[in-house]
Amino acid sequence: MSGKTDRTYRFLRYVIALWVTGVLLAGFLVDIPRIKLLEHTARNLYFHVPMWFTMMVAFLVSAYHSARLLATGNMKHDIHAEEAARVGALFGILGLVTGMIWARFTWYLGTNLWWNFDPKQTMAAIQLLIYGAYFVLRSSFEDSRRRARIAAVYNLFAASTLPFLLFVIPRQMKSLHPGAEGNPAFDEITAPEMRLVFYPAVLGFIGLFWWIYHQRVRLKEAEQTLQQCCQEQPVLP
Repeated sequence: MSGKTDRTYRFLRYVIALWVTGVLLAGFLVDIPRIKLLEHTARNLYFHVPMWFTMMVAFLVSAYHSARLLATGNMKHDIHAEEAARVGALFGILGLVTGMIWARFTWYLGTNLWWNFDPKQTMAAIQLLIYGAYFVLRSSFEDSRRRARIAAVYNLFAASTLPFLLFVIPRQMKSLHPGAEGNPAFDEITAPEMRLVFYPAVLGFIGLFWWIYHQRVRLKEAEQTLQQCCQEQPVLP
């Protein structure tokens, strides 16, 4: 990485850190309208939904690099695809956990259920299992090029399921989740001023993904370079 590129990267890293810090403070401290049933749990809008948006962006970035690997054969794309999927899965898990917390305090009041088998919850869990299989598949091959190509094909399949599992199928089923059949979308029941924090939160968490993803890619590339250097050095008698 050149000096100018490295300085740009460090600058963006600090901007993202400050941006996400501001979002977190605003999410917890800025006053929000009292929405029936949701009350203060509506603050989860600033965390739960951006997590899912970030996960989808990460998985699409991963799919792009898988497609580029199949088209060019450049193994660097395999590193990018794997790390983007890994960070995307992390945000997906955080999205699922924040959704479970939200559901516990707003759905089926009095039952204290963390998991309600709501279609949106179930489809999101299936989506994460599909990507979990991607990492299992990668660990099944020793040959790096074969692993990269087979994983890339599977990754494109996994990405193609995103719109169906997260949008199409849940919207066709009865659900307590906003936007499902018979339920208003979340923007219809929340106050417009909450968007002043929500949209920056989406950008902030996507930026956080970019930061973590690039850190992991740089680390993986450095490890591979070190391994190659060690292999090229002659063995002393």
